Amino acid sequence: MTALADILRRRIAATGPISVADYMRDCLLHPLHGYYTTRDPLGAAGDFTTAPEISQMFGELLGLALAQAWLDQGAPAPVVLAEPGPGRGTLMADMLRATRGVPGFHAALQVHLIEASPVLRAAQVLALSGHPVTWHDHLAELPQAPLFLVANEFFDALPVRQFVRRGGGWAERMVGLVDGALAFGLSNPAPLAALAHRLDDTAEGDVVETCPEGPPLMTGIAARIARHGGAALVIDYGGWRSLGDTLQALRGHDIDPPLAHPGHADLTAHVDFEPLAEAARDAGAAHAPLTPQGVFLESLGITARAQALARGLSGAQLNSHIAAHRRLTHPQEMGNLFKVLAVHPACAPPPPGIATTGAAA
Repeated sequence: MTALADILRRRIAATGPISVADYMRDCLLHPLHGYYTTRDPLGAAGDFTTAPEISQMFGELLGLALAQAWLDQGAPAPVVLAEPGPGRGTLMADMLRATRGVPGFHAALQVHLIEASPVLRAAQVLALSGHPVTWHDHLAELPQAPLFLVANEFFDALPVRQFVRRGGGWAERMVGLVDGALAFGLSNPAPLAALAHRLDDTAEGDVVETCPEGPPLMTGIAARIARHGGAALVIDYGGWRSLGDTLQALRGHDIDPPLAHPGHADLTAHVDFEPLAEAARDAGAAHAPLTPQGVFLESLGITARAQALARGLSGAQLNSHIAAHRRLTHPQEMGNLFKVLAVHPACAPPPPGIATTGAAA
């Protein structure tokens, strides 16, 4: 049994069951035993691999898309180039390398990273050596300035609450104890004003997830973009309007029961983009319809870039490169599962690669 499991068991025994969101928050961010505060979770030696670690092409194309959005808005200066949850700094490093030839862009930008993990901050220092970087603990600390932001697999790690439809009300899924072991249970059902609108499109037993932290964070991002200009690309797995239990744990690149190893497995849930889009609109910004990641990357020219890089490769390196392109874009891999939500000023177009019609809006 892990140290964090002991802490959680004692807490629940003393004060009662906790929400799934409270459980996730402790597992991921406990100051001594949290998953993100104690390790580098990425890569073959970690528990999962994100798109920037799969291929440099991902970051290159995102960087160029934001640079074009900057040009489309008149090349303002200075601007904030920001990333919350930047992992090892790989994505930002690729973005900066790809955009160094865009006239005036690097002279205008200030790089800001939002990172709570001291382990990952150390990795980011190495990845971004030679680039001045400002680190923050919270998104709210970003300067008030034109904001060009990319959030890749950031919102999926925010804690979610889970509610199960029971008649005309909702029972919250909780983490309690059964025979001294962590176990899921349900609260008594009750009407819930925040989910009253979901009574029309759910049935008895359906699970709906809410992310209390997501919309306020999007409000802060979108308010800056509405006021000062800029653009945000939110890239994550999920869809439009939550339905179903999507909580999952990953440990050693394998699915793990969510309660099995508190603090030693990554916990995530699918992103519900609908409340994020609503928060952006309420803050005065605009958003484009959700765009599948594969469509987005193909629109930005990933196949041409892949072909150019392939000319210098052979053997195992070439096979790995081809597999990376497929993994990022193919509908049966990340191409459809991952979506892109673009937020931009109401008076400016969305960044390149983004669909303007066709998906939920």
